[in-house]
Amino acid sequence: MIWQDILKIRTTSPLVHNITNYVVMNTTANALLAIGASPVMAHAIEEVEEMTGLAQALVINIGTLSSTWVEAMLNAGKEARRRKIPIVLDPVGCGATQFRTQTAQKLINEIRPTVIRGNASEIKSLIDSVQATKGVDSMHHPDEVFDDARSLSLLADCVVSVSGPVDLIVKWDEVVRIENGHPMMTKVTGIGCTSSAITAAFLAVNSSPIKAAAHAMAVMGIAGEFAARKSIGPGSFQVNFLDFLYCMHETDILQNLKMQGLPPDKPRDQKVGI
Repeated sequence: MIWQDILKIRTTSPLVHNITNYVVMNTTANALLAIGASPVMAHAIEEVEEMTGLAQALVINIGTLSSTWVEAMLNAGKEARRRKIPIVLDPVGCGATQFRTQTAQKLINEIRPTVIRGNASEIKSLIDSVQATKGVDSMHHPDEVFDDARSLSLLADCVVSVSGPVDLIVKWDEVVRIENGHPMMTKVTGIGCTSSAITAAFLAVNSSPIKAAAHAMAVMGIAGEFAARKSIGPGSFQVNFLDFLYCMHETDILQNLKMQGLPPDKPRDQKVGI
């Protein structure tokens, strides 16, 4: 259950190592603290492997790339894989440039993320490198790229979490649909990146990647709905969103959750590579 995962996060305060972009470091760190996790943002090559070894989950976010950061991401990802630490890859802006797309593909092939979380256009670009992406914004609805998400899940042997008006969490032939959320969430920089960080927190306490990813997106959507009710614009929304993550109760989930699916995992062997 979602509430049980939240209680585990609040009581164990898992360390989530984020190699993420400059734009969202403060936002995602505060969101992790609000839900009860412990964030650390470390990207120096000299320490990423050691820091990853201390963490219960790793987030790799390609929002502000450089060659040095790519090396750090690969090193951290390989260390996480060696230690069986769950990895969330956020392919921010993938499809906008060859560097981003090729970096995302290299990361998938070499570190084998547990969950890939992105918007519909980013997910589509990982399958179709010709597809354009509007900066870091999505030009597609998640339902338009379900087949791409399923293909990516099969090829990369991972859960694919597609955010949008309806969130899709896909694992092979299984799909969870979550209809929580609010349009104001698209007016705040870093909400998508926050989804990836929160997904990592849930992965730290739930051994089922599809359940952890679905629970994280449900919490994000419900928090967005509650925050929007109290907000007059994106500025107040950010504050109210963090407050609700901190104050969320079980009844908030039970009364507002709009989720379909979440079947049990099925063991299956797949070849990795895209």
